[in-house]
Amino acid sequence: MILRTHAFPRAGLIGNPSDGYYGRTLAFCFRNFRAEIEMWESPDLELLPSRRDHSVFKGLATLHNDVRLHGYYGGFRLLKATCKVFLDYCQLRGIELDNRNFTLRYRSDIPNRVGLAGSSAIITACMRALMGFYGVKIPRSTLANLILSVETEELTIPAGLQDRVAQAYEKPVYMDFRRDLMEERGYGNYEEVNLSPVAANLYIAYREDLSQGTEVYHNDLRTRYKQGDKEVHAAIRTWADLTGKFRRELEEVNDGLVERLSRLLNENFDLRASLYDVGEGNRKLIETARKCGCSSKFAGSGGAIVGLLPCNGKAPEEAFEGLKNAFKGTNVRVIRPELID
Repeated sequence: MILRTHAFPRAGLIGNPSDGYYGRTLAFCFRNFRAEIEMWESPDLELLPSRRDHSVFKGLATLHNDVRLHGYYGGFRLLKATCKVFLDYCQLRGIELDNRNFTLRYRSDIPNRVGLAGSSAIITACMRALMGFYGVKIPRSTLANLILSVETEELTIPAGLQDRVAQAYEKPVYMDFRRDLMEERGYGNYEEVNLSPVAANLYIAYREDLSQGTEVYHNDLRTRYKQGDKEVHAAIRTWADLTGKFRRELEEVNDGLVERLSRLLNENFDLRASLYDVGEGNRKLIETARKCGCSSKFAGSGGAIVGLLPCNGKAPEEAFEGLKNAFKGTNVRVIRPELID
C-alpha cells in the first residue's frame, strides 16, 4: 500500500519578517501548487531522487539554470534531515517505532526559491508521511517547531516559524510570537482567521528568474537585530502592530475594508524596503502591481508578491485581468490563490 501526503505553499500576508523576532504575522496556504510524498514499505530504506536532484545535464547552460532555480542541493537533503529529526523526536520521548523500512519519493510543483515556502512544504509533507507510516501523532504547534528545526538546526538555513505554522495548520493563521510565550513553552499563540471577506481580492505574482535563497535577506536582518540596530528593532515592532490592525479590520468587516487593508500591506513592504536593497526586479514587481491599483508586498523573502485587487468600481475578475495584462510579456505569472476550506 502506498501512503500519500502533501503540503501547500504559503503566502505571508502581513507582519513578515517579524516572525523570527518575537513579532506577529498572518499567513495563509493555497492549493494552486503542492509538494507530495509517496511512501511504501520496502526491505531497505531508500530515498528516490526527484527532478530537482538529477546530476545529468545537456550542457553547462542547463546546469547553470538548474542551480539558479533549485540551488546546489535539491530536495534530497530536506528528506534526510526530516527523517533524522523525526527519529530524534521519537527517541527523546520514548516513542518506539517498529522495524519496518520504507521507500520514499517526493515531487513538487511549488515555484522554487521565490519565498512561497517550497522547501518547508516538502519537509511538512515528509513529516506527515513518517507520522502516518509509523502511527505517531504530533500536535500542530510542535510539528511546526520540528519542521523549523530541520532547516535551522540540521541544515543551518535561517528561517522563522511563520511558514511552518501556516503549513501545519493549513488555514489562514494569526500568529503571535511574543517573547514570553516563546521562551516559556517554545511556541506562540496561533489562531485561525477568516479571510473570506477579502478572499476574492487576493492575488499572488511571482517570477522564478528572481530565485534567491531565504538566507540572503534573513542573514543581514538577523545580524543587525542581534547587534541591537534600533531601526530594525523599531521595524519589527511596527510589523507586529500592522498585523494586529489587519486582524481587527478583518473582524469588523466595515465598508472600505479592502482599501484599509491595502494601506497596511503597502506599509509593511515600504518599511521593509527602507531597511535594505530589495533588488530592482523585486521593486519592479511591486511597482507594476501598484500602478494597477493593487496593494503589494513580499509573500516571503522576495521573488513573489501578495496583495489585494482594488475595489474601485471593478469586479475582482476585471482587476485581475488588468494585472495580468500589466505583466504580459514578462517572466511574471499572476494567480488568484485558492484558499483551503
